[in-house]
Amino acid sequence: MSSPANHAIRPPSQAVPEAGDAGPAGETLRRPGPLGSAALLVSCSGEGFARARAFTRETLSCWSLDHRSDDATLVITELAANAVAHAVLRPAAGGATEVWLGLSLDPAHLLVTVSDPADEPPAYAPADVTALREHGRGLYIVDALAEEWGWTSRPPAGKSVWAKLSTAPPP
Repeated sequence: MSSPANHAIRPPSQAVPEAGDAGPAGETLRRPGPLGSAALLVSCSGEGFARARAFTRETLSCWSLDHRSDDATLVITELAANAVAHAVLRPAAGGATEVWLGLSLDPAHLLVTVSDPADEPPAYAPADVTALREHGRGLYIVDALAEEWGWTSRPPAGKSVWAKLSTAPPP
């Protein structure tokens, strides 16, 4: 069962990667490497989110994790949507709001992260999940798909919300 507790999987100083190559839509990215990590800086727009989903699928395909692609893509989408809706307070220098997406792999787990400039923790309050609500179910989806999830602070400002997914194939 996952937990919304503030667990640190890696130090906050490692939560956001250094700038790397320019991606096809102008995003900054680090391609999947032999150590099993990749990152993408995307603008918060329809095109940016489409690129984030494609980047997630391409990266997992490189790592032979196509069987985790749907879940990881959904988790990335929900966490990025939460960052835009609740956490992104100011646009970047060019006027577009941006968040970092990260994928990290170890033999048993895929770690998915979304980093944003806000300090406030994600809001996950147990509620009546049977109610037909239009908004507010993103972290419930993340909670259902992840083995564990949480957030880490990114001093001097910001946070990374993360989710751990198993790399095991479905039964």
